[in-house]
Amino acid sequence: MSFIDDDRTQKKTAHEIGTDLSMLSVDELKARVELLKSEIARLEAEVARKASGRQAAESFFRS
Repeated sequence: MSFIDDDRTQKKTAHEIGTDLSMLSVDELKARVELLKSEIARLEAEVARKASGRQAAESFFRS
């Protein structure tokens, strides 16, 4: 018995860095730009969260 479910569909990536963009419409390109902007915001928020936690730890150990 296999624990791997081969019937699961692979989630299609909305955008892959470096792919050919020539066949996409303006609307598709704009949608990808918005997707990437939201992903950048998510990444920046995580960086800020982790930096804040690190600063708190460093302050605690300096005391």
